[in-house]
Amino acid sequence: MTDGDRPQRSALLIAVLFAAGACSSLPAFPPPVPPPAVDVEPVGIAYPVGGTFLSEPEPAVEDPRDTIFHSPLLGNPEFWAEVETYIDFWKGPASEWFPRCIEGFQWFGAMVDSALVANGLPRSLRYLPVLESCYLPDAVSPASAVGLWQFMEPTARALGLEVNRLVDERRDPYAATHAAMRFLSDLHRRFDSWALALAAYNGGPTRVARLLRTHAPLHPRSDELYWVIRPHLPRETRSFVAKFYSGMIVAGSPTSHGYQRTGNGRFEFDEVEVPDATSFDVIARAAGTTEEEIARLNPKYVRGVTPPRRNSSVRVPKGSGADFREAYRAIPPEERVTFTEHEIRPGDTLSEIAEKYGVSVTDLQDANPGIRARYLRVGARLVVPVVSGRKR
Repeated sequence: MTDGDRPQRSALLIAVLFAAGACSSLPAFPPPVPPPAVDVEPVGIAYPVGGTFLSEPEPAVEDPRDTIFHSPLLGNPEFWAEVETYIDFWKGPASEWFPRCIEGFQWFGAMVDSALVANGLPRSLRYLPVLESCYLPDAVSPASAVGLWQFMEPTARALGLEVNRLVDERRDPYAATHAAMRFLSDLHRRFDSWALALAAYNGGPTRVARLLRTHAPLHPRSDELYWVIRPHLPRETRSFVAKFYSGMIVAGSPTSHGYQRTGNGRFEFDEVEVPDATSFDVIARAAGTTEEEIARLNPKYVRGVTPPRRNSSVRVPKGSGADFREAYRAIPPEERVTFTEHEIRPGDTLSEIAEKYGVSVTDLQDANPGIRARYLRVGARLVVPVVSGRKR
């Protein structure tokens, strides 16, 4: 199908639906945009025969036609106008930070592509983390959603991700991506429409299902029904699908929207195992790298230390795995953690805490900027720098 055929195909599809009475009792879906009104080619969402994508797929990967590219929503003038508004946002107010999204996409895009292909999902869902997190594994929303795919804690746990004081797998690009594949697959099976599935991803499947029961109980699920329930969705969710398409367009063709690709880096590493709690500075020393690099490769360990009393997988720079194993074996177990945490209890004082761990009050204050000795909050946690051999 050529670029010019796409609007005509959408128009024909909508005309057939209306002629068949498929939406006869629903609020009127806006008439399709005449072909000259939607200039598809400059924004790069055409899908020519032969299987090209917004960004180049891996060699020899064959994907089925991506139905997200062919939604009849793209023939809706109101919807398209909203998409264009958000395209202007990515090119304008967001221009200071949007390059970080492109860089993150280049780091993790190949991994997400592989997961999408393995699960038979549309390749264009690779742009969902652009909108959700700017492809930053440690992104946290005002509502406390976390990671590339912005999972809330209950959803993450329901999907099998570990979330606790030391480990948050929402921040792990691999674990979170595999969970996202299951979640997106479930949403599409439930709603049989990617527009509805995306709305449910943002606003919650229970809400979308309730609105469908109320406003379109007997109608086959389709992208047109998104337009029916859209006025009843929360404000953020009402704009979410249009934002997704706009992010797909700009991140998929960054150079045509004023951005430059920033390199071809990939998220690569060696994976090793440690048998007990080990802090990042010790791991970095054994791997011959920096603590910052270990933190970048292991964002799921939220306190800079692996959990105690269990084996934990750790990522180290690619090519350093063998040297790490040899160096780690030479580190005495009592020197594998260089800090610990103390939970403040009623009656605790800085001097007592310092004495308990064999450190000075000054060390405690340096490790916890802003701590006030006379106003210790019960339940708060202090970072305690540990002197080798004296940790209790």
